[in-house]
Amino acid sequence: MGTLNDFKLVNKISRKYFGKLKKEPVGEITDEEKSRLGFYLFILSCITDVTDVEDVEKMVIDTDFHRKLYGVTNNDLGIDAVYIDEENYDIKLFNFKYRERFNPDKSQALNTVSDSTKFLNAVYAQNTEGLDELTRITVQSIIDKYNSNDIWNTQLYLVSNENHKLNLNVNEVKSFIDSNDVEIVTISLDEIIEFVSEKPEDRKATFIVDSDSVMTFKDDPMSSSQSYLVKLPLITLIRLTCKDDELKEQYSIEDYSKLSEVELDIGLLYDNVRGYLGSTKFNKNILKSIDSDPNRFFMFNNGITMTANKITAQKINANQKLKCSLDGFQIVNGGQTLRTIYKYKDADFDEEKLSNAEILVRIFQTENDKALTNNIAEYTNSQNAISPVDLKSISNIQIKIEEYLKQYGIMYIRKVDRSVEISEESITMEVMAQLIYSKMGYPEVVTNQKGALFNRFYDDIFNEQLDFDELITLYRSYREIEQYYSLIHKESTKQMRFYIVWLMLAKGMELKLAVSKLNEALETYRTDENISNARKIIQRPFKEHLEKLI
Repeated sequence: MGTLNDFKLVNKISRKYFGKLKKEPVGEITDEEKSRLGFYLFILSCITDVTDVEDVEKMVIDTDFHRKLYGVTNNDLGIDAVYIDEENYDIKLFNFKYRERFNPDKSQALNTVSDSTKFLNAVYAQNTEGLDELTRITVQSIIDKYNSNDIWNTQLYLVSNENHKLNLNVNEVKSFIDSNDVEIVTISLDEIIEFVSEKPEDRKATFIVDSDSVMTFKDDPMSSSQSYLVKLPLITLIRLTCKDDELKEQYSIEDYSKLSEVELDIGLLYDNVRGYLGSTKFNKNILKSIDSDPNRFFMFNNGITMTANKITAQKINANQKLKCSLDGFQIVNGGQTLRTIYKYKDADFDEEKLSNAEILVRIFQTENDKALTNNIAEYTNSQNAISPVDLKSISNIQIKIEEYLKQYGIMYIRKVDRSVEISEESITMEVMAQLIYSKMGYPEVVTNQKGALFNRFYDDIFNEQLDFDELITLYRSYREIEQYYSLIHKESTKQMRFYIVWLMLAKGMELKLAVSKLNEALETYRTDENISNARKIIQRPFKEHLEKLI
């Protein structure tokens, strides 16, 4: 359960997120309002893993957000933000409730569900008539997805900084889910505070297993260090990963009932590349197999991967048992499995089933080798779909780029670490990829095919031929473009700035001329329909039109 300090921390972080907005509000805005509007941005960044606030801001359609920031009227129809995940075919709808005062007993209100009905009705009726422009565009984009041959999943996220979640088992909620074919995901203060994880202190744990439940592995035959593949009962895994540091080392525990109330040590998931994905099909199957067929759980699950700075193993009881101690261990793969096991434990602590169900645990000794830890995390993540961006964030070349840019005072943001203050001189990994690929001649691709930059095009962008000095030039050029638009008091989109980077660094234009040519192309480019500049600029024919002007 969340505390007052948790509430204050979320408030503080939300205020910082508001401060990242590049546009000043049209009128006076209170600190409380800044926190509330920043709360939207903070949560969206956490759930969608989109790190650039400029991209996150585009997801928000909330009436009050646009009135206070831009002086624009937009009836949001009860949905505050929308994120369309093109890679995973997910449509995420968000309803936010930000409370200005902490009430430990407050729960999410039932009307947060019914509030969303108007928006969903517009989508299902495929009727955008009379809607304000922003909502109309958003509704139409969802209609287009539903009318395609792809299968799209829809989740409604009910998010608040309150302590207690909405009860999803009440008839009104069940009826809503059945009528609208949506999955409801509730997020309260407890989950929100998990997003704000600090680099944990080294954890220690000890366990004893039968010798025939262990396999050993050496990556170097000459090395004395070994790694282990272990078959562990779920009840033991819970003990090793709980918040109670004393229980972690009580390998001879007899009274397992004390584990019924323990919580997961979230700090053990710091090196895990993804957060909790919620009630996915995979996670539901975990719950089902523990409950209905615990003896076969080992066969149905891919297991968990741990890394440890040091592993000490000792054969005992005439070599029948192995006592194993872990120092500085982390869960780098299997966080979904672990969270779901705890979910089962919390719902129904069945000691017998948790003891009978076993899981494969891989434990690799890394000896503080961070690059090795990251590689293990990358190569072993395969159960729930994980974005290419997350996987590549821990690759060796990204780590090298981070270290190189650091020497120039530039923070390179590979993964979101919300415990670290973001400096003004910073750039996300995604934006850097977009800049590189823009200079390579593909500015029309970098915004509407962003996921492909870390999949299909990744090896073209980040390879051994990449000159790190070029990254400095790209960064400084991008900032120069931002500053120029600020000086002339004109707004620019990221799409426009990527085009200007291409014109400057690939075509050799001066900044002012590049801006002028881009504006000319936007004014003179014609299509069969009246479309916005944002849609023009991602079309291949637009780029060809621009090339004819230069």
